[in-house]
Amino acid sequence: MLTIDPAIFDPAAIAEETRSFNQDLASRLSALPDQWSFPPQVVRERREQGLGPFPPPLRSARARTHVIEGRHGPVTLRIIEPKAIPTGAFLHIHGGGWTFGGADMQDERLVELADRTGLIAVSVDYRLAPEHPYPCGPDDCEAAALWLAGPGRHSLGVSKLAIGGDSAGANLAAATLIRLRDRHGLRAFHAAVFIAGCFDLRLTPSARAWGSEKLVLNTRDIEMFVRHYLAHGHDAALPDVSPLLADLSDLPSAHFVVGTRDPLLDDTIFMAGRWVAAGNPAEMRLFPGGCHVFQNFGLGISLESNILIDNFLRVSMQ
Repeated sequence: MLTIDPAIFDPAAIAEETRSFNQDLASRLSALPDQWSFPPQVVRERREQGLGPFPPPLRSARARTHVIEGRHGPVTLRIIEPKAIPTGAFLHIHGGGWTFGGADMQDERLVELADRTGLIAVSVDYRLAPEHPYPCGPDDCEAAALWLAGPGRHSLGVSKLAIGGDSAGANLAAATLIRLRDRHGLRAFHAAVFIAGCFDLRLTPSARAWGSEKLVLNTRDIEMFVRHYLAHGHDAALPDVSPLLADLSDLPSAHFVVGTRDPLLDDTIFMAGRWVAAGNPAEMRLFPGGCHVFQNFGLGISLESNILIDNFLRVSMQ
């Protein structure tokens, strides 16, 4: 069963390190130019330079790429193998509001995950909105999952598979699992990790009520991301767009995690509840004061959360 300790939401439960970080982050981000006044490509370039909420990415020499064919053309996969003999593979889907980010921007974390779990990290460089709106992103992720569940298993020498992502990546990971089940009759993945997912693009209460405070993400950001992703006019209530509304039966064991200072808090609480109600195993971790995707920052709660994620994957893949 999923249980929630009310004390987690008490401001007194927030560690001083987390509180101070949030204050500094909000102050720094509020001083930056409005990202929506620039074309997406400009914002992508600024993020590449570390001129956004996250530090500049560090690429690993251990990473290699593999290109597969997708519905909209080639899809690049970034592959990072563990130092030890691999025990399986983890299909990683990056966040960024379906608009920003890339498969090569989480190498440090994926190297850590690979070495701790023994899983080969396979990150999908899916097409981004608004240049390539829905359904391009999920189509690319579906192609990557089908490859990994088919020839990829043989190519990588693994049998067990896991999937996961953060924010928009968690949305796409859930949609991918449902597509594989419904379109292909496949239940190839043994475990799933959902970090601060956006599971209802109509906006859950916490997302609607958040307001303008910039802790990586605010209400306007979510609304703009949805506008970009659904630029061709698709309905936010489609289950393929908002997995919270989908049939969630017969899906793998899942780890849900979010911070209490995240506009997408309700998305995780609601989705975890529906996941369990549909008969699937799940665990949920809530971190006092954690901002959106706090795992990307050098905080004590980040270290704790990432260790819990890796432990979940290691145990689930045994």
